[in-house]
Amino acid sequence: MTSASDRMGVNPSTGNPALDSLVNRLEALSQEPGFGAQREVALSRALQPYLRYGERVPLRPLPEEVELAKLYVFADFFPEDGQLSLAEQIRDTITTHVPEEERAWLDPLRHSYMDLLEVVSVDTSDPNGRLTLRSLGDKREYPIAGGVFGLVLQPKQVLLTRVIRLSTTPSSAHPVLVGAAVVLSSSMGHALFEAVDQWRRELEAESGSFDLGEWEEFVKRFGHILLWQLAQARLEALLRADRAIHFRTPAGEPFLYALSLYDHHAFQALAEGLAQMEDLQPEENPPSEGHGRQSAGGESRRQWVRRAGSTSEVVVRITLTPVQVQVECDSCERLDEVKHQLASTFGYTLHFRGESTRVPVHAIPEVDLTTEEQTPATVVVDREEERRLLSAFLESVYLEWVDHPAPALDNKTPRQAAGQPALRDKVAALITRNEQDDPCLRRTGQPGYNYTILREHVGI
Repeated sequence: MTSASDRMGVNPSTGNPALDSLVNRLEALSQEPGFGAQREVALSRALQPYLRYGERVPLRPLPEEVELAKLYVFADFFPEDGQLSLAEQIRDTITTHVPEEERAWLDPLRHSYMDLLEVVSVDTSDPNGRLTLRSLGDKREYPIAGGVFGLVLQPKQVLLTRVIRLSTTPSSAHPVLVGAAVVLSSSMGHALFEAVDQWRRELEAESGSFDLGEWEEFVKRFGHILLWQLAQARLEALLRADRAIHFRTPAGEPFLYALSLYDHHAFQALAEGLAQMEDLQPEENPPSEGHGRQSAGGESRRQWVRRAGSTSEVVVRITLTPVQVQVECDSCERLDEVKHQLASTFGYTLHFRGESTRVPVHAIPEVDLTTEEQTPATVVVDREEERRLLSAFLESVYLEWVDHPAPALDNKTPRQAAGQPALRDKVAALITRNEQDDPCLRRTGQPGYNYTILREHVGI
């Protein structure tokens, strides 16, 4: 899988040159040799979920998350080696001149914290794009000049960001946003807050201390938990989007990638039972999915399909041959449903041989956490990928086939039956029959398995 962008973040300017200069000074100081190791400790803590995902999940932190993690280093992190925090080092140093206009922002930055802020209103008539934001944690409201940033937001959206106030008095705070802001939909933002609040309650219960009741106190000490929960929310959204992908054939039909195969020796009983299932319709003239040759005795092969509601698209195909039942579905959930239906209807008449729910290779779908509704991605699967999936499925099915009892051989294994002269020709005919009804041959025009391997394994 390859990564796609997550259109969910914006980088507002603070609009204050002194504050911007201070942030740049802190960034440079954090990378000096004396503090470099502590910087790595702090960033690893703030972005821990992504380190834990490693190579298992193709998910990387957004640039906005990295910027918020850096601000965590500058404002919230206390070094573990005993040295002063970055803000304290600048405040107390006398070796480097720091302009007074920058120093004026040191304490406000030190006392700032990450927060989840709901957009209460957006004044688009104001050239400064004035916003009113409300903390989900303590319900405090902030009037902020958002500039261009304010013009791209919608009421009820939620920002994960950091607010700096020049004064601790709300009426004269002059709050500004600093660094980055991650924009979330209303439902995602509130879900993120509930997850963080639950983490806080569990921490209080475990420690027996309830000194984290004040939201401001909690996020100042544990603001990185907001980043952790955001990473988890992104992962869950990515997995939901991946599960919702619509796989299609080049002709635009649903791609039937979920497969199952059964052996049997009751063609007539199965044909009658499948014909009586109300949700299946016989496919009298199956589409030529591939261009393979018709099998000898191909007239015995029967097919039924299930169509999806108003679209009439085929979402299930069941192929009955004299010795096999092949099931093809457009999703894992649909395959499970069909398997349970077949098991309850035919019981031990069917002998399960294997299944595959491996999805086709595809890029990670794009996830936009700023909107409530996600449009499922569509992936077109080409013939090469289709043949690869079917070949892998058949190889897994036939890996131990010769040593499993076969209904068509009086429940003897093909290897046992091939050793008996009276059944040897029957084994050869069974392998030939499976070769002729190869589902990959039917769908792509090329066989999906080398059946000579089976003949060699049984000594024919």
